[in-house]
Amino acid sequence: MKRVGLIILALVAVFAAGFGIRGTKRFEAGIKSQTVVFDKYVAFVLETYDQIKENYWEKISDDELSRTYLLAVDKLSGAAHTLKSHDKKGVEILITAVLKDIKDDKKKEFSVSLVDTVLVNLKPFGRSRLYSQKEAKELSNTVSNIDPSSDLFKTLGVGKNANDQEISRAFSEKSKEATTEAQKAEVKRAYEALGDNESRKLYAVSGVEPTIEYKLINPSIFYVHLTKFSPTTMEEFARVTEKVDVGDSLDTLIFDLRENIGGAIDGLPYFLGPFIGPDTYGYQFYHQGEKEDFKTVTGWMKSLVRYNKVIVLIDGNTQSTAEVMASTLKKYNVGIILGATTKGWGTVEKVFPIKNQIADGEMFSLFLVHRVTLREDGQPIEGRGVEPQINIKNPNWKVELLKKYNFPGIVKAIEEIK
Repeated sequence: MKRVGLIILALVAVFAAGFGIRGTKRFEAGIKSQTVVFDKYVAFVLETYDQIKENYWEKISDDELSRTYLLAVDKLSGAAHTLKSHDKKGVEILITAVLKDIKDDKKKEFSVSLVDTVLVNLKPFGRSRLYSQKEAKELSNTVSNIDPSSDLFKTLGVGKNANDQEISRAFSEKSKEATTEAQKAEVKRAYEALGDNESRKLYAVSGVEPTIEYKLINPSIFYVHLTKFSPTTMEEFARVTEKVDVGDSLDTLIFDLRENIGGAIDGLPYFLGPFIGPDTYGYQFYHQGEKEDFKTVTGWMKSLVRYNKVIVLIDGNTQSTAEVMASTLKKYNVGIILGATTKGWGTVEKVFPIKNQIADGEMFSLFLVHRVTLREDGQPIEGRGVEPQINIKNPNWKVELLKKYNFPGIVKAIEEIK
């Protein structure tokens, strides 16, 4: 197998994640004595109508979409209204009329609440939202695995120039001082980010935390737990696998996708290449009646060539991007998929900017379900999940695994990390 140069992923605005909120607060409209039409609010609302029509994952008719805006208006105003026509023009007439009866200082709040209510009620419910500039930034930080509210150097009580020995000593001391589970978890988190020289440098410069936990279980088995996907995950994975790429005894990889919350899905064509080869069809998305194929853009990784036994662990909390990866590995028979059916969170959200803004110094954008991910059998992951080849809930899972790999050490290792 050939080695292909690694590519560090840039920050992307495409995500595989979601939110579980269905409703928004009711807007209490204040009634004015005078009637003035504010076109910027109408333009704002109508642009979101166009954005949804063009970019929402499912083809949505004017009749259905206009009714959704109507129901949102009724909910927020507390009164029943009708549409002159079930299309964008009908929505324009409706919004123009409703805004006439709302006080000037309430128009922005109404417009924002209206659009958010419409988005929340698009299927899957609660996945699409209207984002403020602050919320968009928070999302970007989450995808990049950056937490601006914490300082992990401070957690361990060391400076940014601390060396490996100082970090290890500080970790030992802080672990003894920690009395609660939360404190212990925070100390562990800090050590995982700072204990490795390369990840420490990355954190010091950008605040990006690692997404991979790993350990050499024994000379034959390497364990890698991928907790989420970020733009730096590919580089991180290459680094940790190269660390143990020595000797001849290491031949088994346990690749853990359990509890993986997903993340930046644009990195998958890079991340899958080392597992299934270059220029290979990896997975599909669905958007408005069309399927889109994605090929790998990297190839075999030298540090993975040694593994002739691979176990991929999944569970009910494996979601979004991680589900797509598990499905692709299953499709190409990359090892054995072991565990439980994944969460079934199969949507890809994308941030779309809005040109017609309604307040100086404040920017809103649409966080919209743009695509639906498909399994290896062509079915949507949403609501179905990805099924394991060997279900861990099956009392005979050990027997089934040993039929695939006649190596009792694998079973023992999995039992230890369960």
